[in-house]
Amino acid sequence: MFPEPRFVATNGIRMAVHEQGAGRPVLLLHGFPELAFSWRHQLPALAGAGYRAIAPDLRGYGATDKPEGVLQYTQQMLIADVVGLLDAENIDRVYIVSHDWGALLAWQMALLVPNRIAGHVALNVPFIPRPALDPISLMRSILGDDFYIVNFQDSQEADRRCGEDPARVFAVMMRRNVITRERFNTLPRTMKSFSILKALVRTRLSGEKLLTPAEEMVYVEAFAAGGFTGPINWYRNWTRNWETTADVEQTVNVPALFIGAVDDVVVSLKQIEAMRPHVPELEIHMLENCGHWSQQEKPDEVNALLLDWLARH
Repeated sequence: MFPEPRFVATNGIRMAVHEQGAGRPVLLLHGFPELAFSWRHQLPALAGAGYRAIAPDLRGYGATDKPEGVLQYTQQMLIADVVGLLDAENIDRVYIVSHDWGALLAWQMALLVPNRIAGHVALNVPFIPRPALDPISLMRSILGDDFYIVNFQDSQEADRRCGEDPARVFAVMMRRNVITRERFNTLPRTMKSFSILKALVRTRLSGEKLLTPAEEMVYVEAFAAGGFTGPINWYRNWTRNWETTADVEQTVNVPALFIGAVDDVVVSLKQIEAMRPHVPELEIHMLENCGHWSQQEKPDEVNALLLDWLARH
């Protein structure tokens, strides 16, 4: 049974926190479009190994507050939420386990507040050093206006259409065995740009559902109640976050483990290898036959890697 939330005041919002176990704290940060529930396989494994596993619904998600306005979802706001949670819980330094947007957030925390992080385990999204050009402009030029992150900048159509049918969103997005990297590499460039809006209207879906009906309903009910605007607003600050970090040294000085997935085609193998000069204390492990939702697709393998790394650090 996934633990019921308790609520913590942090940075002006009320955050829903799910917790299991006692001992050295491990903080788990979810991605998009997810919830603390995405860590349902990791919380009992960590608790059983003697850790205090803490999984919040992040700003805009689940039972946590969803303030209005794009500026409420800047990188600075999101980091302040996490730091405020640590302060409220009297946690000086914490191990962070992260996935997707949670990984982007934790990597930036490792740059900006490294004194609060004992170590970082990132799933699927590697550390990507700050580019010289605006990342949204780069995505637009390479992947086009239909690419979901670019589309999020230009309108609120995704907010509306996803909110109209959350069940369709999760039936389309949370799937396993969708495509292999080998197959993806053979596709023409025009077919490599993922559009959520186009995916929602496909009549034929690749792969198979990842979630059981009961698991899917947890996500559907949460997003039916809270909508998608808060989570999408994280993306709408991409350029602003880039602008405010121009003077930040791009070296991650905390121990890190990256757990990638061979068939998570959104991230290139070249990007993963490119982390090494920027993350001196880095281990990399790639999961075979696994896509983007690693901790839900391969929970036993993820848990084994996570617990082994924590035991050694």
